[in-house]
Amino acid sequence: MTTSQNDQGHNQPSREEGIKTIAKLIKGIKFAMMTFTTESGHLHSQPMTTQEQDFGGDVWFIGSKASDLVRSVAKKAQVNLSYSESGKGYVSLYGDAELIEDAAKLDELWSDFYKAYFPQGKTDPNIQLIKVEANGAHYWESDGKLQGLFQMAKAAVTGSQPNHGDSDSVKL
Repeated sequence: MTTSQNDQGHNQPSREEGIKTIAKLIKGIKFAMMTFTTESGHLHSQPMTTQEQDFGGDVWFIGSKASDLVRSVAKKAQVNLSYSESGKGYVSLYGDAELIEDAAKLDELWSDFYKAYFPQGKTDPNIQLIKVEANGAHYWESDGKLQGLFQMAKAAVTGSQPNHGDSDSVKL
């Protein structure tokens, strides 16, 4: 296992290990909450459909050129993606969003689901590909709902801190 030390002196997983861990935790989670900074400087979050691709450091989305998200990302690229699956874990992934025009990538990502948002299909001029290049993430990995409830009950009786599973930060 290749590790480095983070600012607190703890060992940190290598980039490859971090990508594998994040990939495992977000696999199959269909929606992410994307947080971005609005043009007026406020943080805003909205649900986005994560594309069915293996995570290798980038996450792809299809958005609308008319949206606050796309207008804001054009001026300030930093975003955060939050993934959650009860009993499995949580991931907070931060990175830089890039607005991409790529017909081949759109073909690869497109599904009929998007016709509800883009009635003209893949040729709709309002379609905007968004690629988020992950810079890092923090994750909490759970052993499951029952294990978590047991840990909380044990902590309440013994006065100890509950063990909710593994938690770590990774730079990507």
